Amino acid sequence: MKLYPGKIPMMAQEIAAALASAGDIDVRDQALNEVELDVASVLKEYVRVEREVTDQARELISRRDLDFTSLNKIKQRIADERGFGLEDDAVEYIVKQIIEMLMHSVHVEEVYAEDNVLRRKTAEVLRKYMNVDNDLDREVRRRIKNLQEGTTGWEIEYRRLMEDLRRTRRAPR
Repeated sequence: MKLYPGKIPMMAQEIAAALASAGDIDVRDQALNEVELDVASVLKEYVRVEREVTDQARELISRRDLDFTSLNKIKQRIADERGFGLEDDAVEYIVKQIIEMLMHSVHVEEVYAEDNVLRRKTAEVLRKYMNVDNDLDREVRRRIKNLQEGTTGWEIEYRRLMEDLRRTRRAPR
């Protein structure tokens, strides 16, 4: 599962609206847009830290002259050391961060719902947006399996193919 920065505003809006409209949270002075910004800040911070973990893993691979095929393993180890959720743990980690933010936000007057209700509703939205590109991701990875993952060439080709597939699948048939 991957969190794409371009989807953050839509995700934040949908999460805030789902919780407020169901009465799970009471928004101070009807400042729903501020709650959306709070949720977006949690999501943006996740993307920033994920990028930082990836960069740290690449640096470690480069310093130790390791094979780039171990990138994911090293990223996971670094994330575990930081208490950060990657891949399958990403949704659970992000949901926990959003709930914590809701409890401390000056824009949220009161949180009425139980944590499990907040967790379920927030996770549904996150999974909806984060799973969209799983099929495309598998297709792109299948097409570039001859390149070594984690290398600059792999990253460039991955982005190029992903954009091509998105454009192709949006075109009328």
